[in-house]
Amino acid sequence: MNRTIFSLILAGGILLASCAPKEKQQAGAAAGAADSVAAIPVKVMPVSKTTIARTIDYTSTILAYEEVNLAPSTPGRVDKIYVEVGDRVQKGQNLFLMDRTQYYANKIQLTNLEKDLARIDTLFKLGSVTEQLYDQTTAQYEVMKTNVEFMEENTLLEAPFDGIITGKYLEDGELYSGAPGMSGKAAVVTLMQINPVKIIVSISEQYFPLIRNGMKVRVTADVYPDKSFEGMIFRVHPTIDAMSRTFRAEIRISNGSEFLRPGMFARAFIDMGEVEAVVIPASTVMLQEGTNERYVFVVENGLAVRKPVILGQRFDDRLEIAGGDLKVGDRLVTEGQARLNNGQQVEIKD
Repeated sequence: MNRTIFSLILAGGILLASCAPKEKQQAGAAAGAADSVAAIPVKVMPVSKTTIARTIDYTSTILAYEEVNLAPSTPGRVDKIYVEVGDRVQKGQNLFLMDRTQYYANKIQLTNLEKDLARIDTLFKLGSVTEQLYDQTTAQYEVMKTNVEFMEENTLLEAPFDGIITGKYLEDGELYSGAPGMSGKAAVVTLMQINPVKIIVSISEQYFPLIRNGMKVRVTADVYPDKSFEGMIFRVHPTIDAMSRTFRAEIRISNGSEFLRPGMFARAFIDMGEVEAVVIPASTVMLQEGTNERYVFVVENGLAVRKPVILGQRFDDRLEIAGGDLKVGDRLVTEGQARLNNGQQVEIKD
């Protein structure tokens, strides 16, 4: 019995002794494999600022510098329209005439009130009529005079500025109802000023302190690939849109040759001058799959750290960093970043 137990113990010891080296070898191999996966060789560069000539560009649509849909103040019959679509008109030129039956009646009544007031004024000075009657007649005359002047302006409508007729929505003899017709406009004609024209662009809030009235702008239109037009910022809106974090600026564009027309697609290029900015190689910027999130890797304490970035202007093979977590002094990974995960151990190579 004792001999049997001794044999079993001896066999077990031999088995353990033979297994121990294999376990140590496997553990060592696993540790070595782990070390080789964790330490990814990379190259880095310090992040610094450089001077760049910044030009920001935005897309927009050409608009008339001024546009007005002309209509009378009250419904009525259109007696005569003096213009057609495409006609050029001068400020003060007659555009259309409404039915003036009521206007003429009020004008006759005004003439009678004017005579009555003249007689009562004479009698009042002689003390033959009361002051109350004099005041009532004067008030009636002033009200009718205002009414006649108002109807005169709103039955014969004139062009408020030089421009071109871009819409005519009724014909002679038709009734203007005051409600939008088939054209979708509650108007008789539309007048636009197309020299100059303007565009409105929405600019990122970071440029708000730099944008001011009088700044020159270069404008291009896709229909004229070989032409550019000179513009100037003439109005900067004073508030920032809370949703888009942008503000609006209006740009006036000289259009003496009238190449530009309302509705055209345009691009505006605003020269911001030379500024200090962080610019990094475009190859260092990664894109998160399925999103528009951009990021880079930097090395901190021997580990790869992922940092989101917001891109600005592109300069050939370099990109401006307009925002995000990247800062001056960071060690930016320039090679090997495609193999990295956040927090992974890295080895910096020369």
